[in-house]
Amino acid sequence: MDQENQCNGNCDSCSSKESCPDFPKPTKKDVCKVIAVGSGKGGVGKSSVAALLAVALAKRGDSVGVLDADITGPSIPKLFGITERPKGDESGKIVPPKTEKLDISIMSMNLLLDDPKAPVVWRGPLIGGVVKQFWDDVEWGKLDWLVVDLPPGTADAPLTVMQTIALDGMVIVTTPQELSALIVGKQARLAEMMKVPILGIVENMSYVECPKCGERLNVFGPSHSEEIEKAFGIATIAKIPVTDGFAAMGDDGSIESFSDEAVLGALVDGIL
Repeated sequence: MDQENQCNGNCDSCSSKESCPDFPKPTKKDVCKVIAVGSGKGGVGKSSVAALLAVALAKRGDSVGVLDADITGPSIPKLFGITERPKGDESGKIVPPKTEKLDISIMSMNLLLDDPKAPVVWRGPLIGGVVKQFWDDVEWGKLDWLVVDLPPGTADAPLTVMQTIALDGMVIVTTPQELSALIVGKQARLAEMMKVPILGIVENMSYVECPKCGERLNVFGPSHSEEIEKAFGIATIAKIPVTDGFAAMGDDGSIESFSDEAVLGALVDGIL
């Protein structure tokens, strides 16, 4: 249905209000800014970038939380080495665990499963209900930033998240391959439809730096960031290289130890 042409201006009586980009979503007075990290396809390192953004913000002294909205493919707890289950407070709210080094609050489906390796085989309405609960029923406390790790793609799962949570902006993650660059356009159009500002693009796995001469090698092909910027008017805010250290941090849950100040600084500057 063409909501814009059918709209009579009365949200209370509208049966389609929940899916309408103009319908005001609930905000939290104690959460200053909510930034989504998304990608048009899986496998580009979206969750790693979401985790890095949270680390970058926390290292500048801000209070940060991460809402892992990728319900069927949650990886945020693994990246941060979090296994502690959320607790409940006296009011019935869910209290998320915090990371050891930077005190980042983490809420993820994997922290609620008896077996973290078990698949979450749910349909859209159930997934949407959990995301809504993570937003409504979690006691996030006072946060400068809440980073939301979106599900990949542009279908029901990310759409549900964007309809549920009031987002202040989105960072889109891609890789140098031409196919990934093509998918950026789909993610950008989804954000535009939902009236979520795009803050910039992060090109992950952008290059490998030769340990001997320092030359940047485009092992996944040449960057398409300039083409994307020309086509969609979206700036690339950071290019993250492929390194053994970064991969190892994700595997052993020590992403808070990431220390490339150039990358961390670019991520922060890109959203401020």
